Amino acid sequence: MQQGALPFQYEIEGGSSGLTALAGLPVYLELAAVMGLRESIEEHVKVRCGRQGWTDSQILMSLVLLNIAGGNCVEDLKTLEADEGFGRILRRSEHWGLSRRERREMERRWRKERCRVVPSSSATFRYLEKFHDPKQEVLREQLGQKPDAPKAFIPAPNKALRGLSRVNRDLLAFAAAQGASEVATLDTDATISKTTKASARYCYQHVKAYQPLNVCWAEQGLMVHTEFRDGNVPAGYEQRRVFEEALSQLPAQVKKVRARSDTAGYQHELLRYLDQGKNERFGRIEFAFSSDVTTEFKRAVAEVPEEAWHKTYRVVHGRTVEADLEWAEVCFVPSDIAKKRTGLEYRYLATREPMLEQELPGMESQKELPFPTMRMVGAKYKVFGIVTNMDWEGERLIRWLHERCGKSEEAHAVLKNDLAGGHFPSQHFGANAAWWWITVLAHNLNAIMKRHVLRGDWMNKRMKAIRFALINLPGRVLEHARRLIIRLTQWQPMIRFLMEVRCRIVSLVPVPTG
Repeated sequence: MQQGALPFQYEIEGGSSGLTALAGLPVYLELAAVMGLRESIEEHVKVRCGRQGWTDSQILMSLVLLNIAGGNCVEDLKTLEADEGFGRILRRSEHWGLSRRERREMERRWRKERCRVVPSSSATFRYLEKFHDPKQEVLREQLGQKPDAPKAFIPAPNKALRGLSRVNRDLLAFAAAQGASEVATLDTDATISKTTKASARYCYQHVKAYQPLNVCWAEQGLMVHTEFRDGNVPAGYEQRRVFEEALSQLPAQVKKVRARSDTAGYQHELLRYLDQGKNERFGRIEFAFSSDVTTEFKRAVAEVPEEAWHKTYRVVHGRTVEADLEWAEVCFVPSDIAKKRTGLEYRYLATREPMLEQELPGMESQKELPFPTMRMVGAKYKVFGIVTNMDWEGERLIRWLHERCGKSEEAHAVLKNDLAGGHFPSQHFGANAAWWWITVLAHNLNAIMKRHVLRGDWMNKRMKAIRFALINLPGRVLEHARRLIIRLTQWQPMIRFLMEVRCRIVSLVPVPTG
């Protein structure tokens, strides 16, 4: 019977075939095993403390692998379950490194013979609800109903949610053990993740969203810390506390920290904390933040002599050419610092760039532009401010600060688009916070894979390219002499590279969990 227009048809494979469409995914499973991810989960996340059913590591590892494979929601576990070949590898890997007694205890967790490889959607939903705190939800719902209620409220994470943060700390320690730099540049930035959940709050873009605040380790491409927030919580709200929590996550190999942020981090409380060396471990922390372009700041910029503006340069096709962006030192003391007479003096810089009308299609009728402007020497400029306690030359400092924009935005795009961070599974805040943390763990696992295992050109590849070339490979899983064999076609160009990748994973330096 013809099924369609072209001369082919679909048939069901008879019996157990062992076929897999994810022949490259087991190398991620192997990396997780070498770094001790399962052990870390069992040590820090104690939601499933009983002796029956799925363990914490089985559920969380399934969700991390689901992110890597391209799943967007809990229901996509059905697709992972349907991959018979990968299911064999996943189930066998659960017993890797266990003694005979531990393997028997694992088997006795099931009253009947276990028939599933990954947990069902309903079991996963029930598990995610354990990260939700009903008491904190009551406080969250009361926000705005009382006149004396705070403008923003962040539900405190329960013990299980804090456990995910400790798992991430173990991932950072593993990455640092492979030869990380002693200097860590921390980029703090919030991102808006739109949602249709009825319980979500409206953000400043007038849409319902969550707005996690993230701290990224620029040199390693790792997410050091994240705090899941409602959309109505300002990005700068309690940034000092979040930054302190991020500092506590850094591994012992890090000796020096530098900080970068946009204008959300321009808070004098945070600046004083960094500049006065109040952190016992790292002391004085160098920073460069974007500063608010207030009327007073514009007045100070207008007083800068024209000869004090410096040109910047960029490389085009191997040649160094003059750029439109100019910078200058600005003599400026904010009113908050002047009133309190703290004695603190930061260095302020301003950048300006000529604004051309043809650069603004569709903005002619807008009353406010998306960037600050001012008129100087007969021309209109885009003007931005920078505050810092560093003594770097101006152009070098500006380039270093601008590096934050591309890297942090790329990390947010990966979390929300390449992984499942943009698709929240529940109406409950805590369950969605756990989902976001699981996405962060998957992001860091992939970042470690790219930097320390794949290396080379792979470090700049996004998940779409990695899935197409490495993960989504067709193969057949066979069992021979108590060993599993993943058999690929002889014309598959990645077979030798996969073997090399496994050798690199084995050579990585393991670290103890906790």
